[in-house]
Formats: sequence, structure tokens, C-alpha cells
Amino acid sequence: MKFSNQAVGAVMMALQKSLLEQSDIVPVLRDFKLEVDDAGEVVITNPPVVKSQAPNTTTKPSAKS
Repeated sequence: MKFSNQAVGAVMMALQKSLLEQSDIVPVLRDFKLEVDDAGEVVITNPPVVKSQAPNTTTKPSAKS
């Protein structure tokens, strides 16, 4: 049995979330609900949700000639 691509992505998202929030990753990993799919790979049925804000961008007015 091995992790599916989806499960690897969920672990990576959990890591990214913990780094962004500077929080412990262990509770997120412990709360994962795992299932085995038809291909015999582990999938995570409750992957973490990572929210981000759009970067604050400013634009300079263009000079007209």
C-alpha cells in the first residue's frame, strides 16, 4: 500500500498551511481520515483547506505623451 498523488498533495498542503500559520502540523496529520482506493493506494478524504489572500499590488499611472 502506498500514498496516492492526492494523499501526497494533501500532506504537502498541510505542511504549507502549518508553515504559513506557524502552527504545529501534528494535529492536522492525526485528524486525516484515510481510505484505500480501488488501486490500493491511500487517499485522504478530508484534506486541509489553505486560504490565501491576493497580494496587495499597486500600479503606477502611465505617463501620457
